[in-house]
Amino acid sequence: MKDRRFQGLYWRQLFVTAGMVLLTLCLLGVSFFSLSYNYARSREVEEIAAKARVMGQLSVSYLESGRYLDIEELRNSEDFQRLATFAAVVSDVQFLICDPEGHVLLTTDETLQGRTITIPEATTRRVMKRGMAFWRDEQMYDEHRFAVGVQAVNPETQEVLGEVVALSPTASLDTMWGGFIGLFFMTAFVVLMIAFMASSVTAMRQVKPIREMVEATRHFADGDFDIRMNDYGRTDEVGELAASFNAMAETLQQTERQRREFIANISHELKTPMTTIAGYTDGILDGTIPPENERQYLQIIAEESRRLSRLVRRMLDVSQLQAIDPLRSGAHFDLSESMRRVLISMEKKITDRNLDVEADIPDGPILVLGDNDLITQVIYNLLENAAKFAREGSTLYLGGAVRDGKARVIVRNIGDTIPAEELPLLFERFHKSDKSRSEDKDGVGLGLYIVKTILEQHKEKIHVASENGVTEFSFSLTTK
Repeated sequence: MKDRRFQGLYWRQLFVTAGMVLLTLCLLGVSFFSLSYNYARSREVEEIAAKARVMGQLSVSYLESGRYLDIEELRNSEDFQRLATFAAVVSDVQFLICDPEGHVLLTTDETLQGRTITIPEATTRRVMKRGMAFWRDEQMYDEHRFAVGVQAVNPETQEVLGEVVALSPTASLDTMWGGFIGLFFMTAFVVLMIAFMASSVTAMRQVKPIREMVEATRHFADGDFDIRMNDYGRTDEVGELAASFNAMAETLQQTERQRREFIANISHELKTPMTTIAGYTDGILDGTIPPENERQYLQIIAEESRRLSRLVRRMLDVSQLQAIDPLRSGAHFDLSESMRRVLISMEKKITDRNLDVEADIPDGPILVLGDNDLITQVIYNLLENAAKFAREGSTLYLGGAVRDGKARVIVRNIGDTIPAEELPLLFERFHKSDKSRSEDKDGVGLGLYIVKTILEQHKEKIHVASENGVTEFSFSLTTK
């Protein structure tokens, strides 16, 4: 089984960041050292070559044709020796005066005096061909030295009389190189540690909310929607994710609460008619109810069965409404005509309760965006609800008007004042006030919920106000 300790997002991000920093440091270090070393070496070579050229100019008179036929005589030349030694001391460079074949005729380094030394043929050939060459000497000295060879040329005849080799210790360049390496590793270590700490903190800040989210989803899977994420005061993507996650949790919690309330409400609504039906049916079957009363109780059973059927039908209507998009087609209809049709269809119910109607419907058409049948049902439900709870003999009001690009519909009745704390609950599923439960035996508490659902599908809201016995429902629609 694989070790999962270092497979998490935290460790991956930490290793990737640290690896990128380390790779960047290595590339920068190699580039910097290469450029700096080459630059320092080229400057060193140029300086040594310049000193060698000066010595070559001073050595021309001693390398003139015939002057060094006697090698021993040239080696013992005190004037030339003093001149070369003085130049070596002043320039801090040792010089080798050589003939065109690379034989060392004179040296300013006492450790080499008395030795027969010859510059390698290939090196001498490069000097004679190119005018200058440089290399690291490993033969004449135990330690490495820079060697730069230049031609000794007669300025008048341009005749190559020999070569001058200048030797310089590499200690200063090696010291600088070692210092650079030490400084680089020290800086790289400090930067790498800072990168590790910064990456660790950053990775932890990014991973912690994700871990909390994983834990929260486990709670959600168990049905616990009370847990919330901490956004740690962040406004970046993680903060937005935490806010969205909490909003989702709030929605899930509300949905779960509504589901439980729906089950409780539907259980309550179904229990009453089913209990009545079962009780009276058992009473008829076992003879508890006298035969002369059976027709009366069968009538009750039939009414409860029809109420149960209406309840199921309304529930199906709600499910179908939530899947409709009435604005997709972009169709318009005449709102005034719909209001008139509703008034005509409600004539009998209004008459039965001895109600008067005040209709304030414009004569001309009001074209609005939406579904004609659905909005007609909204007006019908509101007017039916108003007629049901209006005081007998009072006046109903149904009006419509256009204002600020919106068509506004108002339904008003006069009756009992609805308590302020109950107003927000009117549009909930199966909600009925205590008074209505006793008076409205046929209601199932879904009429106003259907109204709200239809208007929400039209991207609109319904408003209700109740004061001093006057209750008013109003909603608006988008005009053409």
